[in-house]
Amino acid sequence: MPKSLSEYDLDDWVHLRPPLHALKTWRYRRVTQAYVRLPPRAGDLNGLIGAIGGRRLLVTVAFNDAEILRRHLDGVRRFVAGVEHVVADNSNDEAAAGEIRSLCDRLGVPCLRLPANPWGANSASRSHGLALDWIWRRLVRPGKPVAFGFLDHDLIPIAPSDPFEPLARQTVAGDKRWAGDRWFLWAGYCFFRTDALAGIDVDFSQDWFIGLDTGGGNWRSIYSKIDPAAIEERPLIEVAILPGVAIRDCCIETRGEAWVHEVGVGGRPELKSAKRALFLSLVDKAIYEGAPLPQL
Repeated sequence: MPKSLSEYDLDDWVHLRPPLHALKTWRYRRVTQAYVRLPPRAGDLNGLIGAIGGRRLLVTVAFNDAEILRRHLDGVRRFVAGVEHVVADNSNDEAAAGEIRSLCDRLGVPCLRLPANPWGANSASRSHGLALDWIWRRLVRPGKPVAFGFLDHDLIPIAPSDPFEPLARQTVAGDKRWAGDRWFLWAGYCFFRTDALAGIDVDFSQDWFIGLDTGGGNWRSIYSKIDPAAIEERPLIEVAILPGVAIRDCCIETRGEAWVHEVGVGGRPELKSAKRALFLSLVDKAIYEGAPLPQL
């Protein structure tokens, strides 16, 4: 959404940013309205709507990576109890989507193949937000789970965890991110009491005009009305994973005591293969052998 008029300065008006922002916002909303009307390309949407009522729904957004998704699914199955877990596949690669569908079928995890995303791989954050809006409008809102949450596919539980537990004391939960004095929940780990969103214009898109990434579209309707100090936080620590390589060049994140995040963006591209191999070896030991994450 455009900023409030009082937030635009003279330079903004000289460059016609207020009307341009308004026009872009109109365009984004039209794209969203058209997209959320589309059916899934694969998966039993109606069956899932009927199965999630009154449950705690966990939705993982997958994208072109069955290798990391397998660890994620196995970690959730072992360490996160009492949830209905669904994969929403936003992949734009047909071969990768086939691998993801086969993996989910093999593990017995419901999978919805989302409609082809108009934003594409070159606008990953906007694509992600549109996927979340589809899930909200086509699955969560009609299915009425008691609570729901979104996870990134490379965020992996490595010890017992109940991410919904804070919702006993607050209406939303997750990892806060800030842009100036505004905040929102990171789209890779965010949880909501469904009844608290009744009658609210929910929007998981970006709001780059005020500096907010995916999920920041909920700033005005949800987050601006909540005291951020009331939202429980867990420690987020960047960790250098490759020996002799600085954090800025290659890192992972520990998020709380029970979750580890590969961090698929940033760092030096030539290190990604070595980073993936070591990351998988660490999470495999945690998931399949019960070994704690070593000090890195």
